[in-house]
Amino acid sequence: MREIAFIKQNKSRWLESEQSLNLKDNRNPDELAEIYIHLLNDLSYSQTYYPKSKTTEYLNYLVAQIYRKIYKTKRLERNRLFAFFASEVPALVYMYRRQLIFAFALFIFFVTVGAVSAAYDDRFVRLILGNDYVNMSLENIKKGDPMAVYKSQEQLGMFIGITINNIGVAAKEYIYGLTAGVFTFFMSMQNGIMLGSFQYFFYQHGVFAQSLRGIWLHGAMEIFSIVIASMAGFILAGSFLFPGTYSRLRSFATGARHSIKIFISTVPFFIAAGFIEGFVTRLSNTMPLWLNVLIIIGTLALISFYYLIYPFINYKKQNYVRISTLQKT
Repeated sequence: MREIAFIKQNKSRWLESEQSLNLKDNRNPDELAEIYIHLLNDLSYSQTYYPKSKTTEYLNYLVAQIYRKIYKTKRLERNRLFAFFASEVPALVYMYRRQLIFAFALFIFFVTVGAVSAAYDDRFVRLILGNDYVNMSLENIKKGDPMAVYKSQEQLGMFIGITINNIGVAAKEYIYGLTAGVFTFFMSMQNGIMLGSFQYFFYQHGVFAQSLRGIWLHGAMEIFSIVIASMAGFILAGSFLFPGTYSRLRSFATGARHSIKIFISTVPFFIAAGFIEGFVTRLSNTMPLWLNVLIIIGTLALISFYYLIYPFINYKKQNYVRISTLQKT
């Protein structure tokens, strides 16, 4: 069959299938599954006879989108919250993995800039952290308790205040994506330089190990989550700066929907980090070293697995299911 005849014969059904992707369409999974099977047959035929055709690309897109809608609908019936964290967010993180790499590379670069600047200019730390904080830290170091700042507030109040503050900072970094990513870039630069100079300050005064034991108890999750928030901001910026084949409005709507989900996924990690900072960090110098290291490695491993490893596992799993379904049909 000639390609134009193939298109003419199936065009109306494909258009109907495309309408089923509308967010307001409430077809049940069985109807969607029937559409999915027909599309798979059409895609298989098109791949065989028109492998490099735009028709094949179009059908491949429809099959992928229908599959995602079926999968999402089934998961929604089981547990919407579980599906959000177990499948939806990892899929989005994988989709935007370039922005993830960029956000981390940018942050690490500015951490290095902060540390090097502090090493070559004694005034730099005071410029970044402020005289009051530096003087207070120096006084605590003299007293033999560099992490005393974490003991200065009541535990519950500290937990609530820090958590709200951290989520607020991350929200700004995300929303600043609307400035074409300029302010998101600036905040990532500011946070990275601050961390680098902060850590070098403690290294310079011979309490680097103690600072690591205290700061990174909560910092592993907190800092990692802030980088993820900047990633979401860059996704938001890119959605209207680089719309690709979509209209700028449609691209922005999609980018906003995807990026807000990634940002929301950081909230539980900010809460966990705030809890550790409010209740556990003050014990960093008195708890056993093995427990201290276990908490740091454990929290870092957990959030690293979720954002850096699991998205690839989830992608391979979904891809395997798609292939298996295609083979069965």
